[in-house]
Amino acid sequence: MNPSIRAFIAADIPACLELFDSNCPPFFDASERADYQAFLSDPADHGTYFVMEDGAEVVACGGVWHGGNLAADAAGLSWGMVRGDLHGRGLGRQLVVYRLGWIRQHFPEVREVQIDTSQHTQGYYARHGFQVVSRRPDGFAPGLDEIKMALTLEGS
Repeated sequence: MNPSIRAFIAADIPACLELFDSNCPPFFDASERADYQAFLSDPADHGTYFVMEDGAEVVACGGVWHGGNLAADAAGLSWGMVRGDLHGRGLGRQLVVYRLGWIRQHFPEVREVQIDTSQHTQGYYARHGFQVVSRRPDGFAPGLDEIKMALTLEGS
């Protein structure tokens, strides 16, 4: 695989929904699909969203956001996912590294990156340096805890 990352376009919606479905369950709950679909209808309203392609096939996606209810020196990662049958191949790592680099380049004032994740990916983000800030049992859905994590960017 030699994936590339580019900005999301509306034509990517079906592929991104397929990625969501391939991760549901355990990483997402079916009840979250409508929220994700609404997000995809206008992702620029929530930040910047990217897709990772292998050839012409979308294999991963994820976004970044800054502003809104975040502190001026904070940004967030949003709706990151890799196609279910491609987990463990380093695509998620590439997407996280890309998004963190994008934040550093476009928002140099950012000192903290936040993410809302679940118990199923908490360890994954911990390996990238994120630390648990809070935990809410069943916060996303029954059996799917909401775990808020944060990463302090180096050099801050």
